[in-house]
Amino acid sequence: MLMGAAILIGGLIFAAVLTKGIGKRKKRIIWGITTMLVIAPLLSWLIGMSYAIYEGDGFAGIGVMLILLPPLFLAGLVILLIGIFKKETN
Repeated sequence: MLMGAAILIGGLIFAAVLTKGIGKRKKRIIWGITTMLVIAPLLSWLIGMSYAIYEGDGFAGIGVMLILLPPLFLAGLVILLIGIFKKETN
């Protein structure tokens, strides 16, 4: 689990460094992709495995992961689509 947390934190730091000093539109696109590909799977895995260890049942962890992954992924998709389609105003 420590490796998953390290990858998640590394991905967040990478996205933060990558978006420093650029426009809102590109920031939303980068954060949407990061949310879909890094945050959603790793965060749902970390929470699911923590719950599985707490309960002592691996199926409970898988259930939590399956519940958490789609909403987090959709949140990233919404951020990405806002970044793609919203006009940048001054």
